[in-house]
Amino acid sequence: MTCAAQAQLFETRAKQAMLVDVGTGSILFSKQESEQIPPASLAKLMTMEVVFNALKTGRLTLTDEFYVSENAWRTGGAPSGTSTMFAELKSSIPLEDLIRGVIVQSANDGCIIIAEGMAGSEATFAGLMNDRARQIGLQDSIFYNSTGLPHPEQKVSIRDLVTLTLHLQREYPDYYKYYSETEFTWNKIRQRNRNPLIGMDIGADGLKTGYTEASGYAIVGSIKQDGRRLVVAMSGLESERERAEESRRMLQWGLRAFEPFTLFDKDEVVGQARLYGGAYLHVPLKTKDRVTILVPLTNRDKLKARITYEGPIASPVKEGQEIATLNVYIGDQLAQQAPLLTAASIAKGPIHRQALDAITELAIGWIKN
Repeated sequence: MTCAAQAQLFETRAKQAMLVDVGTGSILFSKQESEQIPPASLAKLMTMEVVFNALKTGRLTLTDEFYVSENAWRTGGAPSGTSTMFAELKSSIPLEDLIRGVIVQSANDGCIIIAEGMAGSEATFAGLMNDRARQIGLQDSIFYNSTGLPHPEQKVSIRDLVTLTLHLQREYPDYYKYYSETEFTWNKIRQRNRNPLIGMDIGADGLKTGYTEASGYAIVGSIKQDGRRLVVAMSGLESERERAEESRRMLQWGLRAFEPFTLFDKDEVVGQARLYGGAYLHVPLKTKDRVTILVPLTNRDKLKARITYEGPIASPVKEGQEIATLNVYIGDQLAQQAPLLTAASIAKGPIHRQALDAITELAIGWIKN
């Protein structure tokens, strides 16, 4: 999803930012989205993915209890001076309460308690985080702890945080609901959700804020309004106030400045791909699903599309094979990608055709759009 920011459409003070319409998959805005930054507490999104996956697969239950070690208490609890749920030393806490502490209160002690309970140590748990990160498609992120507390090699990208958020929403709807809780009380201490979007009456239901001296104030947020869901991620802001204002402003712009536009219907033939050694030189390509994109109200004329594929494509091919990608651009910004399938079955060609294609490949290579 690498693409450049469209400064003519929107300007933000954030150094890195990305806005996605979940329903269509349209990238409405992006700026330095693949640049690696310290995650701070946004690393807790990955911690929760590991937990939610264990719950979904039955390896854990919400009633399982986790022991509060001295390391968890001292490193992330009351003595640490960091975000904490004030877990009591040597007590045992049900997993559901730890989840709420981590999500609502950004509890570092809650993260370490979970990490030690699941993997024996936080370092081993970080290995689980990295394994899951690769499995769900995170490309620029590496984790060394469950909390996001400073580590020189711990990095994420805004693009990965959006990918992770979409995964959490899609795969764990029963657990994603915790991100919309406005407050949580543990050990008789009531704390409000640190996400400023939750209290803005704009349909926000998640997710997380973070801060480091190195990268400034950051946020990953999600809103659902009038049947549409938007996800925003941004970093490099100078204050809590600026973070709240910029994230709300970008989300509201995303709701108001775009309209849906159907490019192609399901199974519509949109182009062709060159075949190697086939009965025909090309195979037609069709859409897998209807391709609908959100386009700016004032920039529809800048809409264009391009087909890409890895060639040469060897014959035979069967109808319905996914062999290409439709890339849709608004100006120079990659706004959406959709898979393309073969629209026909093509058998191998005669021997002379295969030999001719081999000679052509050696002589000039393959040209792919």
